[in-house]
Parts: sequence; C-alpha cells; structure tokens
Amino acid sequence: MKNFNKNNKERVEVMALFGYEMTPCQPLSFRRQGESETEVTELLRTQIRFAGGVALHIFDVLVGRERVTLEFNSSNLAWHLTQ
Repeated sequence: MKNFNKNNKERVEVMALFGYEMTPCQPLSFRRQGESETEVTELLRTQIRFAGGVALHIFDVLVGRERVTLEFNSSNLAWHLTQ
C-alpha cells in the first residue's frame, strides 16, 4: 500500500456489511483510486464522533499488519482513509 502524509485523508471506495448482528456496519475491503481492492483483515475498534451536526463513523482496522483508519461521513456518504 502506498504511503502518504499522516494528516491527509484520501477518499476511497469501501465495500461494507451493514446491519449484521451486533455490528451495525463493518468495512470488508476498500479501493484507492487507480489501485486494486484491499481486504480488511480485522476490525479493531469503532467509534462515532459528532462534528457540526454530522456523524463521523470511525473504524480502526488492520490491513495485513498495517493499522489504518476508515471514516464514513453520514452527511455526504463519503469514505476516507487515514494512516
């Protein structure tokens, strides 16, 4: 996976499972622009932050041995990747 500045957010496409048992949303894989699909190995933690009337759903996940964060914006339905 390519590296980028830790403070940047990169928009990604995410395949997620919604409404499954006790987990309302679980990202399964994501795709960066111009790259192939990357599988999420493990969901580590989820949290919700509210910012200006928008709920940000934050998922700390493992991709292989690398820990990354996927964020889902409930207002514009966009996913972003941070490392």
